[in-house]
Amino acid sequence: YLSESDVGNGRGRAELVREKLAELNEYVKVDVANVGSLNDAVGLLNIIQGSSVVVVTIPLPTSLLCDINDKCRADGACFINTLATGVFGTVFCDFGESFVVSDKDGENPSTSQVETILTSNPATVKVLEDQGRHGLETGDRVTFSKVRGLDGMLDDSKATYEVNVTGPFTFELVGVDCSNCSEPASQGYITQVKTPVTMSFKTYREAIVDHGELMMSDFAKFDRPPLLHLAYRALAAYAESHDMEYPNPGDMTAANGVLELAKSMDDEKIINSSAAERIILHLASGSRSILSPMCATLGGIVGQEVLKACSGKFTPINGFFYFDADECLPDSPLPSAEVSPCGSRYDSNIAVFGREAQQNLLDLNYFLIGAGAIGCEMLKNWALMGVACGPKGKIHITDMDRIEKSNLSRQFLFRNSDINEFKSATAARAAQAMNKEMNITPYQEKVGPETEALFGDDFYDKLSGVCTALDNVEARLYVDQRCLFYHLPMLESGTLGTKGNTQVVIPHVTENYGATRDPPEKSIPVCTLKNFPNMIQHTLQWARDWFEGEFKQSAEDVNSYLSNPNYAATLSGQQNTKAETVMNIRKTLVDERPVSFEDCVVWARLQFEKLFNNQIRQLLFNFPEDQVTSTGAKFWSGSKRCPKPLIFNLEDKCDDANMRNHFDFIVSAANLRAQMFGIKGRNDERYFVEVLQNVIVPDFTPQDGVKIASTDAEAKDDTNAGTSGEMMESEVEAILEGLPKPGELAGFKLNPIEFDKDLDDHMLFVTACSNLRALNYSIPTEDTHRSRAIAGR
Repeated sequence: YLSESDVGNGRGRAELVREKLAELNEYVKVDVANVGSLNDAVGLLNIIQGSSVVVVTIPLPTSLLCDINDKCRADGACFINTLATGVFGTVFCDFGESFVVSDKDGENPSTSQVETILTSNPATVKVLEDQGRHGLETGDRVTFSKVRGLDGMLDDSKATYEVNVTGPFTFELVGVDCSNCSEPASQGYITQVKTPVTMSFKTYREAIVDHGELMMSDFAKFDRPPLLHLAYRALAAYAESHDMEYPNPGDMTAANGVLELAKSMDDEKIINSSAAERIILHLASGSRSILSPMCATLGGIVGQEVLKACSGKFTPINGFFYFDADECLPDSPLPSAEVSPCGSRYDSNIAVFGREAQQNLLDLNYFLIGAGAIGCEMLKNWALMGVACGPKGKIHITDMDRIEKSNLSRQFLFRNSDINEFKSATAARAAQAMNKEMNITPYQEKVGPETEALFGDDFYDKLSGVCTALDNVEARLYVDQRCLFYHLPMLESGTLGTKGNTQVVIPHVTENYGATRDPPEKSIPVCTLKNFPNMIQHTLQWARDWFEGEFKQSAEDVNSYLSNPNYAATLSGQQNTKAETVMNIRKTLVDERPVSFEDCVVWARLQFEKLFNNQIRQLLFNFPEDQVTSTGAKFWSGSKRCPKPLIFNLEDKCDDANMRNHFDFIVSAANLRAQMFGIKGRNDERYFVEVLQNVIVPDFTPQDGVKIASTDAEAKDDTNAGTSGEMMESEVEAILEGLPKPGELAGFKLNPIEFDKDLDDHMLFVTACSNLRALNYSIPTEDTHRSRAIAGR
């Protein structure tokens, strides 16, 4: 947020950037502390009073850092210290003697299903292997629900139990004796309980001498953290004996002085090779350099630590953390003539990488695809580093999207005044405001086969490389193939919440992006979905499928029939589904066609009875609760949960989600049905109560001869056979002939409803429908918020 015009104007950096920082969020107050000088120890200590978190980002004497930390301890504030020196960086955190972490990892609690719980001491639990590993650790606590067996010993769903993990699919319940139970448990649900963890931190004064276990930043450098801890101690000692000045770039006499100080402090004999000496010399030689990418990396880490300090969520860094990118450095420090400052804005880059490398950065030609959160960060770093800021350099940036208000929380090149502007053009202007020398051209085009006339041979031949800031795998795979074809390096990255990944792809040197892919998501077996669900994911998928079939597909079939004079000929190519399609058209257009909203309410009530009572009773008629297989095993065991029919009750509430699923299903189904037929809907409860009192629900008697698939193979056979195999061609034609002719319904058209998880009335139906089916099968229900997250994946 500093410009060249700010250089030498006599104002402090804090004062210069305050206004621009405040622009990022109008609701955050940004003030400049009233401290005369950073050397004013008393003034610095006084401004800590009342702070929740104190972050130090500049070199200060060790004694002053210790005093600031002690003051934070006394006032109950969290203390964070961070430094960026060349390609090396450090973070230190002290959140106090007793800091409570409410959620150590932020992940959803692990869930699994019981296969069996043995009548043993301690009770031994085995989970269903086809649902994956239990994901627990020894010492975790869990709850149980819907457990069948053990004489009701685990019926209290609020009771928590400590686990002792004995395998990926087994664990013991510590202190739980089930040896006197008459039968083992055969089914149930297990949910991990997130318990608070109390952490104890060392002060800076203590940790500088005894660092304890150091957090790893790169497992390929397992011996690096202790070496960098020693190197930073030596660098601080050097600075304190030289008026807080670090060595000049390329000053090998000073760099060797830091190395000698490190050796004098090396009680553990860490410096035992030339490789270790090289790290310390590089750190010392480039210590005056502050590189934008390092600041971005450490700033992101420290920003997360501040959030952890304020919220108590996620596990903070305990003590020191070190990060380095020494892979970027030459084998030995560059000569002074190559790295000495020249009064350029790029002196920090030159101090580490040299003049030649800086000229290469200025002359780069790069293609940045995407101007979202990662794209903005990339462009900011490139502008500050001087990428494409020379006469031969060029940045091409493309993004089809326009700026929305929600983008402002993470895409910091944009402001409120930029809303509805194209991201690429706005980001390009912001980057040029940071560095007017940057040569950049924005596009609003998608990168794909359809734009190869624009992004073709001539375009790629002029590039030095490609950087992707994309949000989907398909686009990444396409760009990956283009980079391989044109022999261009590709910089790939992505984020997901607090997680992130990076991949540097160099054709024919490293593995390319498309060389490895995530395995496809496991699909839910057909028979599980139709008859034997055991997870809320199964019931949500079933509810979504029913939504699509009833409110979208049936309307589209009717519209197709009404608009296509040769509809019978069109059906001839759909032999397996022909009969089912014409029967659905007749049902929608004739048998169940509503003329008022009351008809829609009646229809919804009858659908409730059909789905959640009659079908379940038929299933239990085919497979009674005491059914056994040919091997003598119980049919309803393992992942097959024995269902129970629901009795309609408008006031019923489920325990888990605390939702009125019966009422919500009727209201949402009736209104969606009305929307499909162009009828005005209603939501007042009194009206529904009055209508429902007069609905006559036909009696149902299970029938012999109804085939229900009990395996996935049988379900697939049923799907492939379709309904047409049971119906003569003449019967299908008779149904078609009996339908109203399109001419008789001129202008009539249904409104197909496409499911949208962001529409509340859609999610209310899907949640209620899913929960009702879950109640059929004694599966824990979920509220609309959680169901939206699952159904929208």
